[in-house]
Amino acid sequence: MEYRKEYEQWLQDPYLDRKTHEELLSLAGNEKEIEDRFYRQLEFGTGGLRGIIGAGTNRMNIYTVRRATQGLANYIKSQKGQQKGVAIAFDSRNMSAEFSREAALCLNANGIKTYRFQTLHPTPELSFAVRELGCIAGIVITASHNPREYNGYKVYWEDGAQITPPHDRNIMREVEKVTSFYEIKTMSEEQAVAEGLYQVIGQEIDDLYIANVKGQGLHPELIEKEAENIRIVYSPLNGAGNIPVRRVLQELGFKKVYVVPKQEAADGDFPTLPYPNPEEPQAWTLALKLAQKKNADLVLTTDPDADRLGVYCKGKAEGEYICFTGNMCGVLIADYILQGRTNMGTMPENPALVETIVTTNMVKAIAKKYHVDVIETLTGFKYIGEQIRKFEETGDHNFVFGLEESYGCLTGTYTRDKDAVVAVMLVCEMAAFYKSQGKTLWDRMEELYRQYGYYKEDMASVILNGPDGIKDIQGIMDRFRKVSKNVLGENRVLSVRDYKEGLCRELITRKQKILPLPKSNVIYYELEHNAWCCVRPSGTEPKIKFYFGVCGESERDAENKLQKLKEDIFNIAAI
Repeated sequence: MEYRKEYEQWLQDPYLDRKTHEELLSLAGNEKEIEDRFYRQLEFGTGGLRGIIGAGTNRMNIYTVRRATQGLANYIKSQKGQQKGVAIAFDSRNMSAEFSREAALCLNANGIKTYRFQTLHPTPELSFAVRELGCIAGIVITASHNPREYNGYKVYWEDGAQITPPHDRNIMREVEKVTSFYEIKTMSEEQAVAEGLYQVIGQEIDDLYIANVKGQGLHPELIEKEAENIRIVYSPLNGAGNIPVRRVLQELGFKKVYVVPKQEAADGDFPTLPYPNPEEPQAWTLALKLAQKKNADLVLTTDPDADRLGVYCKGKAEGEYICFTGNMCGVLIADYILQGRTNMGTMPENPALVETIVTTNMVKAIAKKYHVDVIETLTGFKYIGEQIRKFEETGDHNFVFGLEESYGCLTGTYTRDKDAVVAVMLVCEMAAFYKSQGKTLWDRMEELYRQYGYYKEDMASVILNGPDGIKDIQGIMDRFRKVSKNVLGENRVLSVRDYKEGLCRELITRKQKILPLPKSNVIYYELEHNAWCCVRPSGTEPKIKFYFGVCGESERDAENKLQKLKEDIFNIAAI
């Protein structure tokens, strides 16, 4: 058994510290746990690492972090990027500070300069810092919105976006070549500082980042007018958003911002919730309770690395709060920006809005009204960041807004990743803008539904852990590739896009087209009447994801259509 061999090697290897050996010894007799920790190397995927913290080849620990960093260092040296350096940030998760330090010292030992934040900072600020400091790459230690047991390691390239082809595959190959701890270089922090390799990122980057965030506003004058009338409850979910979000709101003039006390301080144990994700209902319990007490207009949460924003808004009934999905929030901000820039005469030439293929079709209808092109990408905000770079290189378009369904969006090009800090600012500014018209955000959302149709989306995921989970996920994908359907839910299938094959099959004309996007294990069904569905394995967790979208004549009609579509898809998946 290969996993047993790996386990024994780790037990006997003098390279590992005493704490790691003690943790491994405590596993004796727990064969299932040993197998899960050692049946594979924690995969360095197209974005980096993500896994449960602990000892083992299939865990996040200082040794797997060093291995990944040595591979990254080898690639940076092949690109002659040593002197440009690498920016490094981390969030509030357990071991984040330690992992970021280990990454820096491994890079330093390879002759590569590092610029490291000494305290937790948002992921979008890391992206900003990469470009501002002229770095070849960036690293952020975060597991985003995963459970508390997890941590991760995301890599950015010199354009400020997460790595995309060819860099992602090239770095993966370099990491795979690192097969022994003794190939990995490291050094002391004292020596790295003395040699000018290890530098600390100071307050000036924070100030520049905040200035760029504030520069994305459209109607700051309305904040001063309505600041006393807008009550905001905010929770950073014990993460990195606390300081920058509160700073932005304070500097813009919002007076009544109430932070959830038990979720204010940075804490990787996330003591009040098991899953620090704005998409999870449990994440909102304390914030909604405080909102009732303060009679808040808005209730906002950001995930631990502050790139995702969740929103609740006051409804029509007394004490009612309405949850905005990532799609709904993105639609509101998109409409606000496109309408505002059109009316103000600040819309650039050849404007483009960029969204992922699993994001709401409602955005396309809004963009069409304002004569803005919509560019679709694969799932993952790194592809939106990649489009910004391509626009700058070709001059074909000017980026106006980017969004994905999983609670992420960006306006402006100061950073190249989704940014919950700027999203908070825009949502609060929108609240002031519509309050001046006697409306809430929900009032505006209802206006958009009446104007464009009742678009409704949903996402479901199934977790399949362990060695068999990978096979089970692939089996589900195989079933979708074998099954032929002309109707899903209540709508005819117009086309099937298989991004793994790189082909789109049109069912009515029976024509085939080559897809313009990179190959990926994704199947997408385009249906009549602006409906669609999609299935893909997660790129960061052992789960398979199902996405659904419909457009109805009313909210009830949309809900019924969505339910029928989900039933058909789940029948194919056999789950």
